[in-house]
Amino acid sequence: MLAAVDLKYISSNERKHLQNISYASGALTLNDKHHFPSFMRTFTTSYLKFKGVAQLLLHFGWNWIGMLAEDDDYGREVSQLLRQQFIESKICIEFFESIPLVNLEIKIPYLITIMEKSSSKAVVIVSSDSRLYPVMKEAARANLSKKLWVGSEDWPDSLLFSKEEFYRTLQGTLWISAQTGPMPGFQDFLYKLSPLKNADDKLTQTFWEHVFGCQWNNAAVNIMTNNNVTICTGTENLKLLNIPFFDVTRVSFTYNVYNAIYATAKALHSVLSCKPGMGPFFNRTCTSRDSIEPWHFFHYLRNVNFIATTGDQFQFDEMGNPPDIYDILNWQVKGNDSVRYVKVGSFNSKLSKGGGLSIDIDSIIWRENKAQVPHSVCSDACISGYRMANEKGKPACCFNCILCSEGEISNQTGSTECLSCPDDFWSNESRDRCIKKTVEFLSYEDPLGVLLASLSGCFSILTIAIFAVFFKNKDTPVVKANNRELSYVFLCGLVLCFLGALLMIGIPSKVVCLLQQVAFGTTFVLCVSCVLAKTVMVIIAFKATNPNSNLKRWVGTTLPNTVVVICTLLQCVLCITWITISPPFPEWNKKTQLGKLLIKCNNGSTVAFWCMLGYIGLLSVVSFIVAFLARNLPDSFNETKFLTFSMIVCVSVWLSFIPAYLSTQGKYMVAVEVFAILSSTAGLLTCIFLPKCYIILFKPEKNTREYLMGKKSIE
Repeated sequence: MLAAVDLKYISSNERKHLQNISYASGALTLNDKHHFPSFMRTFTTSYLKFKGVAQLLLHFGWNWIGMLAEDDDYGREVSQLLRQQFIESKICIEFFESIPLVNLEIKIPYLITIMEKSSSKAVVIVSSDSRLYPVMKEAARANLSKKLWVGSEDWPDSLLFSKEEFYRTLQGTLWISAQTGPMPGFQDFLYKLSPLKNADDKLTQTFWEHVFGCQWNNAAVNIMTNNNVTICTGTENLKLLNIPFFDVTRVSFTYNVYNAIYATAKALHSVLSCKPGMGPFFNRTCTSRDSIEPWHFFHYLRNVNFIATTGDQFQFDEMGNPPDIYDILNWQVKGNDSVRYVKVGSFNSKLSKGGGLSIDIDSIIWRENKAQVPHSVCSDACISGYRMANEKGKPACCFNCILCSEGEISNQTGSTECLSCPDDFWSNESRDRCIKKTVEFLSYEDPLGVLLASLSGCFSILTIAIFAVFFKNKDTPVVKANNRELSYVFLCGLVLCFLGALLMIGIPSKVVCLLQQVAFGTTFVLCVSCVLAKTVMVIIAFKATNPNSNLKRWVGTTLPNTVVVICTLLQCVLCITWITISPPFPEWNKKTQLGKLLIKCNNGSTVAFWCMLGYIGLLSVVSFIVAFLARNLPDSFNETKFLTFSMIVCVSVWLSFIPAYLSTQGKYMVAVEVFAILSSTAGLLTCIFLPKCYIILFKPEKNTREYLMGKKSIE
């Protein structure tokens, strides 16, 4: 009934009729209830165990490992499942080597070389103790003490590895073991073992020789060893031995046998306690006590439910396996003379939706008695501000750390991707935090804004002062000579141009954006049309001096006023159409400049904006041409040269404005436009009105009709 099953010794026909409860078989094939319908075991074996191994590795940050697996059906099956779980858990395998069943001594040097050259510190081993022993013995000889061994089986607690030669090599080894618990009276039973009680007990005699390092009195042995041996007496005290064998809390196979026997006893008790009429079978019958059928007994065994000595509930699942509860053990050397296996954690598949790992890291003693957790990674995790970039041709665990791009961050170590900051934020210099973007606009607190606003104010005051001078001297020849009402309109237009530039300074609102370009376009056209009207009037006035000229009827205020009104109305129509169809609006530009949030007026319709500027340019060019053609008229009568100079300044400014405007961004784009408005308007003011003010204020003798008509010269 109780068995440790090895599948290779069971024929396919026998498998179908196999009915037992195993305490040591770990073959996953036995989970197939179609072929093994009545097989059960107390040896914990489940796919979840491999998830526990992966969780154990990840708990310590080990994602770069090596693997050794014995080359048999069980080793290949388990290693394949482990590798699949490692892939799902993003654990990379640097090397995978098999431990052959034959000619192992030939491959051992190769295995040692592979492990010596590998950069991974953690090595997962799937093997039995007997097959691993030669490999580990050579590893101890080669001093592979920097490797951290991880077992998915119970090979580390074998007596084969409790020898002093393995102390340095196996120190710190971790493995997942089936849960064990107390077995009352078992330790006392072990201490009472004695080969003297049964002379035929060869097993106890062999054990005695092994643990006490002695030999039973045998003439042949004495001759072969020249009598240089310690003779076993059988009276040696087992309690004086300090070996793991007597730590009965860590003998998992024995505990499995204990549970198997206990489960069998519980099932048998249920069989014998069955009362007729209350049984589980047909017509509520019980099985016969004299001839218990195997399938009857299996029914009771399958439904066994009791509290184990660990305090956990024991019950077989649908596969006939016990609860998936495992212990995490640590291989430790106590002092310098003994090994102990310390429970440092557990893995319970019932927790955390299929696998809960708990580790007491402070109770672990690592290799070379160090307290620091060993490092087993191909590449160290990238710090905040960096992302992982896989190296070409290498596993995913090997990568380079790349600084996040501007506008992106990673705020935790080991980030695979950088996160984009919200539109209103930007990445700091370390790329680990998003900070508020610097809001940029041409403000009154900005030195550039203060300068332009001051210039605007100064020129506005100057223009108003000139207007006052003209108004005070409105009856003098200089003021009257070229339509003083037109001069007043011209000066008012210049004031509005200077003040309109202030609309472009400060945070733009919806109303401000509507007024900015419209106010500028309309007032500047008004000024340029006044220049054109003045120039036309100068030409007409000069030509009208000919008695036979037909231009006399155009002399007066009608023509210049008509020119100003028509030219300005055309611009007004264009601007009204613009703000009706696609009006300008405030825009928060989040992408033009890195790390800055630009606030500006979006022109709405780019075509309308350039049409407005194009009309100003066309009017300026026409005014310039007319003024240029009239430049040779007598200076004593008119200001044609000054009109020409003013239009040269105006056209030059706006020709320079276009490339400068298109090559700048943010507040500097606005500043370029404001400067163009101020400089071109200032050019009109200084070239046309300052010479007249000079005559009015400082050369009153020239402010006469005779001088203007060229009939009187000034000495």
